[in-house]
Amino acid sequence: MLKHRGFPGRLPGTDFQFVIRRPNPKGVTPLAPRARYADRRPADKRADEAFLAALWDHFGDEPFERGNLDAGRLNWLFGREVVPAEDPFDPESYEALLQIDVAAARASFPEVFEA
Repeated sequence: MLKHRGFPGRLPGTDFQFVIRRPNPKGVTPLAPRARYADRRPADKRADEAFLAALWDHFGDEPFERGNLDAGRLNWLFGREVVPAEDPFDPESYEALLQIDVAAARASFPEVFEA
């Protein structure tokens, strides 16, 4: 499992984690899109925005390996702002390649892309 050095571990001042420390011994948590409803808590929305900002700062629009990125946090963006960058895509692999869908990310989180 690739560890993304320099990537923030969590949203400062909260328990929203962005990375994991070690592989799950029971197996890899699969990536699957999670529905984001309009009534989500503001803290959850801030965590999504901060995670996307960290992805953008760290990787830009280039493909990146899933590695130690937290599946729970990725799943809130997966299938919309973060998409598979390879075909076939294995949602249960730490080596799976992902990429930010810049158009979708700009539409959902315009604050992240403001200069």
